Amino acid sequence: MPKYIKISFTLFITIILVLGFAMPLNPNGTWYQQFMPNINNMPISDIIFVDSLNGYAITGDQTPNDTNYILKTTSGGDSWNIVYRAYRNHLRIKFLNLNTGFVCGGFNTSSGELIKTTNAGINWQPLNTPGSIWYDDMSLFGEDTMWLVQRSSLDGGVFFTSNGGANWQNQFSSGNQNPNKIYMYNARIGFMSNSSALPNIYKTTNGGVNWILNVSGQNIRDMTFTDSLTGWYSHGTGVYKTTNCGNNWITQILPTGGNIFVTGVNKFSALNKDTLWAVGGVMAVGSGSRGILYRTIDGGNNWLFNLPDTSINNFMYYHLQFINRRIGWAYSTIRGIHTTNGGDPIWFTGIEQISSEVPKEYRLYQNYPNPFNPVTNIKYAVKRETSNVKLVIFDINGKEIFKLVDKEQSAGTYKVDWNAAGYSTGVYFYSLFVNEIMTDTKKMILVK
Repeated sequence: MPKYIKISFTLFITIILVLGFAMPLNPNGTWYQQFMPNINNMPISDIIFVDSLNGYAITGDQTPNDTNYILKTTSGGDSWNIVYRAYRNHLRIKFLNLNTGFVCGGFNTSSGELIKTTNAGINWQPLNTPGSIWYDDMSLFGEDTMWLVQRSSLDGGVFFTSNGGANWQNQFSSGNQNPNKIYMYNARIGFMSNSSALPNIYKTTNGGVNWILNVSGQNIRDMTFTDSLTGWYSHGTGVYKTTNCGNNWITQILPTGGNIFVTGVNKFSALNKDTLWAVGGVMAVGSGSRGILYRTIDGGNNWLFNLPDTSINNFMYYHLQFINRRIGWAYSTIRGIHTTNGGDPIWFTGIEQISSEVPKEYRLYQNYPNPFNPVTNIKYAVKRETSNVKLVIFDINGKEIFKLVDKEQSAGTYKVDWNAAGYSTGVYFYSLFVNEIMTDTKKMILVK
């Protein structure tokens, strides 16, 4: 269990009331703020780190006559330097290695912008483009194979090159269905979507030669795959997972309740099929608001959230990247936060304190609904001023499968949801432990 700093009970209750959740005390800060130099209030439109020290950011405000920038850091984001200026709207940046990278965008040019560096951002050279006035997104594999997308109903679509931009092929053109997002897992499998009033998601299994309707009525805010079968995408306030390469998508549930405002996932960062981070949520804190991070360690069956321990409000994070379990960044459109030790060690479920009245006894209530599919809520009561509380889920064989709660809590009554989307039909048990002593166990039934 993590060690907690000591504060007064009155302050602890104040924190609970402000955040709307039963939360343990934060340990010493493990995130810290990072800032950009003077870039004339231009918003960060994309950011990428190629290792723990070297990273790039671009700005884009969609105003034709404003200067936008490409910035580079060699200190893990602690300091940034402008390496490129142009009257263009930079929209996406990709790097293949330490030296070779690409930026796409447009405006104020006769054709869309696609520029390349082969010397770690020191110089940027324009590449031949298909002719649209800007490009919303890109995906690439090696220096020769890449896709550009443009949402214009007149000259937009999906454009593909296999020779580094010397020649381009229009793979998809469909008026108001022209895409603004593309994600290619490899040179064969990929997805793209539009942002029109009638959005759709399309899929290819042959490198874009053919695009087949995959999901009607939705578009891609962000998408990531960890292998050819397992992936996630976000749309609106929803998160969806596939385990069969997009043939089916399952809804996953982000933490809600208290002062969390679920605005959807802006960006995923996946380490493997179990561990993912995401950003896009906001929590009201006092008279302001602060961006939160989501994380799952079981493939999204249960998402937890974290309020980074920094003093400056960031409102919302749009950009996110972890290069391993310890080193990661989350950025808003103007500044960011960085961790080198995994961020805050304490992550929260959507636990809601429904009463601060001191109960007469510890109590574990029957889950509701029961039977359930796939979400149920469990209510429990804590009678002491501060107790170490664990709520643990077991399978029919008595094997622990998930810790739903594991934290210090004050006296009161709480409610927490369990999403069993990734588990099979059957009987499960849940037990309440207080100060390492089991107080009660109950049975619940998952029916799919």
